Amino acid sequence: MQTKGYKSLLVWQKAMELAREIYSLTEKLPQKEQFGLSDQMRRAAVSIPSNIAEGYRRGSKKDYAHFVTIAHGSLSELETQILLAQSVYPRLVYTKALGLTEEIGRMLFGLSRALKV
Repeated sequence: MQTKGYKSLLVWQKAMELAREIYSLTEKLPQKEQFGLSDQMRRAAVSIPSNIAEGYRRGSKKDYAHFVTIAHGSLSELETQILLAQSVYPRLVYTKALGLTEEIGRMLFGLSRALKV
């Protein structure tokens, strides 16, 4: 593992950017979604960089790969929720969030392949 830490990983930085974007986007959802879709989207978004960081700190490639897989699952969950929000609340702009999910997905796939033992 690198000595610079997980904060130097581009995939972690992009995941943090996505989480910030999701927080911004969910603020624009109707108040009735505060404990529904908004909460679910925020939890999934936070889970992505959190699992990348936790896996990085676990100390073994096997553990790291496991947490990258969890992060990828959370990303898929979030993408599904964004698509649902887009279909229910089409007036909001989802372009940046969806673009980041695609980019991060590719990055996580590459990281997962690199960690295979």
